[in-house]
Amino acid sequence: MNEPITNISIELYRRKRNRLNKIVLPIICSALLTACSGAQHGDLETYIADIKARPKYKIPDLPEVVTYAPFSYAAYDIRDPFLPLLDEEAIPNITKETNGLRPKTDRKPDPLESFSLDTLAFVGHLEKHGTRWGLVSAPDKSIYKVLIGNYMGKNFGEIIKITETKIILREIIPDGADGWLDREASLALSE
Repeated sequence: MNEPITNISIELYRRKRNRLNKIVLPIICSALLTACSGAQHGDLETYIADIKARPKYKIPDLPEVVTYAPFSYAAYDIRDPFLPLLDEEAIPNITKETNGLRPKTDRKPDPLESFSLDTLAFVGHLEKHGTRWGLVSAPDKSIYKVLIGNYMGKNFGEIIKITETKIILREIIPDGADGWLDREASLALSE
């Protein structure tokens, strides 16, 4: 039967294990070390030998640093390039000519003036008793009815003609010199 484990049997087990460890462990380690040695790393050793056999080069010296010579600006009597060409205060007699064209700002803005002209689409027209309405689709997914004289687009575009294929507008745009220019724009019927 099974004998109870006593202190003596534990001590015997430990001695056998120690003897086994003293004999087997060095044998396993030497076998592993022997497996790692040999001629299997010959290509690596050849490569290292080739690298060491190359001629050694001298690293070139750093170039000499040139000292900075400061530049003294002496053109104080020449016009400053950062000032405007004409001094408007010195020449008060110059008046700007305008063509009298100005956008009408004393009216209530039409709903289509809140959209850019390129975001609007001419989708059709209606005609009754000689009056033609244009149907314009806006980015807010609404369809608006427009007549000649209505405004649309961001550049004060007044509708001057509605045909079966397009809406023609007269836009008033700034000319860049505190004046205004008019140009013709159109909105073609979209398919």
